[in-house]
Amino acid sequence: MTLTATKFTPEVMLSAPRRSPGVPNPSGTLALYTVSTYSFHDHEKTTNIRVLDIKSGDSYTPVDEAGASNAVWLNDDEILYLRSGDKGSTTLVVLNVKSSDASSSYEAGTIQGPIGDLKVKKLADGSVALACSAATTPGGALYNPETEPKPRSSAKVYTSLFVRHWDAWNSDKSNSIFYGVLEKKDGDKYALRDDRLTNALAGTGLSSPVPPFGGTGDFDIGPEGLVFVAKDPNLDAAMYTKTDLYFIPLKTFAEPKPPAPRIVKTPGLEGYSNSPVFSHCGRKVAFTRMRSNQYESDKPRLLLVPDISNPDKTEEFFATTDGIGGWDSRPESIAWSHDDAQLYVTAEHRARTILFALPSTPSQATSLPTPVPTPDGSVSDFRVFASSSSSSSDPSSKSDYLFITTTSLIDNSCYSLTHPATANSTILSSASKQGRSFGLSRDQVDSITVPGPAYDVHALVVRPSTYQQSSSEKKKYPLCMLIHGGPQGAWQDSWSTRWNPAVFAEQGYVVVCPNPTGSTSYGMALEDGIRGNWGGRPYDDLERCLDWVVDHMPEVDADRAVALGASYGGYMINWIQGHPLGRRFKALVCHDGVFSTLNQWATEELFFPIHDFEGTLYDNREGYEKWDPARFTHEWATPQLIIHSELDYRLPVTEGLSAFNVLQARKVPSKLLVFPDENHWVLKHENSLVWHREVLAWINKYSGIEDEHELVDEIEALKA
Repeated sequence: MTLTATKFTPEVMLSAPRRSPGVPNPSGTLALYTVSTYSFHDHEKTTNIRVLDIKSGDSYTPVDEAGASNAVWLNDDEILYLRSGDKGSTTLVVLNVKSSDASSSYEAGTIQGPIGDLKVKKLADGSVALACSAATTPGGALYNPETEPKPRSSAKVYTSLFVRHWDAWNSDKSNSIFYGVLEKKDGDKYALRDDRLTNALAGTGLSSPVPPFGGTGDFDIGPEGLVFVAKDPNLDAAMYTKTDLYFIPLKTFAEPKPPAPRIVKTPGLEGYSNSPVFSHCGRKVAFTRMRSNQYESDKPRLLLVPDISNPDKTEEFFATTDGIGGWDSRPESIAWSHDDAQLYVTAEHRARTILFALPSTPSQATSLPTPVPTPDGSVSDFRVFASSSSSSSDPSSKSDYLFITTTSLIDNSCYSLTHPATANSTILSSASKQGRSFGLSRDQVDSITVPGPAYDVHALVVRPSTYQQSSSEKKKYPLCMLIHGGPQGAWQDSWSTRWNPAVFAEQGYVVVCPNPTGSTSYGMALEDGIRGNWGGRPYDDLERCLDWVVDHMPEVDADRAVALGASYGGYMINWIQGHPLGRRFKALVCHDGVFSTLNQWATEELFFPIHDFEGTLYDNREGYEKWDPARFTHEWATPQLIIHSELDYRLPVTEGLSAFNVLQARKVPSKLLVFPDENHWVLKHENSLVWHREVLAWINKYSGIEDEHELVDEIEALKA
């Protein structure tokens, strides 16, 4: 029996199990994933490792223990995962997921420190190459905070940038990639050779994965060695985005001293490098790189290293003589077909993340990539495995199958199987029964396109589940306009536990999520149009969108409209507050927004304001002043909720305090919500619940919706 929530509330959303992307075993018979669940009753989070039978759709839990993480396949039957231990140690554990025998689980080695981002690759001699990430000391040794001596003073002294980044003050520790090899000992049991991992980056001055969000996507291992991306150590990391791709040749992954990293040359491209992936043969590497070294949202170019032993030579897909590139999309994740003949690549397209296929050689990629069929929503992850299409054991009969993880505005996790050659796609498992467990349906999701003289504005729409278009009632619902951050970002047909349009829709709003100038997935011209224009074109786009809703959506009560935004969306809320559009909303919500653009140099990644405001504060002060919300505080009049977090070093808490002080001084109805232990995002379950309750109470008060909260205990059944 499918359990269904009586109403989709913040409690339901936050208590619902969260699944990681699924990873199939080599033959594609099983898929590995993790599930984490939070109980507001017990105030505890539990995580377990699960296996899905791809043929039957059944799943089971082979690992249910605290401290287990980073599970990967060693072969069709065995997985390797990390177990956190005493005094910061980490144990490598091998488990046969098909065996019910307790002896099928054993320890393959212990590392005296915390490690993560585990990757493995089977080598020709039967051993398994292993790579992972870990923090290191200035001398290159593995850093273990549990055994590190505690300083007697809290003083911090800096002579260079970064001083702090995202939510932490920088220290002398750095990220490194470690490697080792698992070999069979004592019969059929794997063991870490010499019980040792080697720091591949020791003494190089390089750091990878790249903070603050780098992970397994920043490096890859193959039979020829290790590739990874790292910031250029000769450039100021806070002023430039430049990250290069490096190659370290390794034959056994047991080398006690690794060769020096070799840089992969990409003439004309000097921005972020991302997503390096070895081909199955191990000689080729595909990756992406941006052109600008001060634009974090520049268009990534898809690149190929034809022979990694010669990293001086790279080839660009869809290259053009003007350097713009022939594919006006942003390739992200990459995977090789089983025969290395094709690449599968994700890229955003009109508020969705789409999967594309193309030849793996640039000279053969003469037409733009072809979309691969997937279920509704956005692709969040995909994996390729080869399977025979017949009973033949002939390797040539094998073809690609894609195990795809998608999310949508009504479904938090969906696993599907796609056969690109036949365009067949089959849904295997949905964590929420395609939204039914939440009382949601695809019928609630829509989109609108607002025409304009130079370009259109696309917006996603989510209506309440009670909405009936053919109803004779002609009930009107207040408008909830959500403004996304970035500003180079977009509302997508994908799930979120921070800003979930369905939560607002189920309160009784028609939710409109515009993607104005600056938004990704609509081509670089629209995205780049926000540079030097923060309060200009995007403001006009939002105003035009609101006008269109009033004229063409009779179910919307625009006289009870509210608007909410975070980060750049919070900037726009403060900008709207000082302009005529602000008087068209009954209430506003600003989460971690910008009070004054003149304070942008209190941020950490300075390349961001340098690009978006066309120069430094001291070289182009007028560019910052032009779009400063603080210039218009004399117009602020609409009731506003201010939310800010003290660990937000991207937009310091003083931005929120300044806005609240102005509102209070002007006697504008206002409220301040502060989280001392959160960063630019509110991530902790209890804090997130408070966030949702305060936000909904605020907008419901001014839109005339009766505020209701389902009891926490009523949604515990959703964990079943």
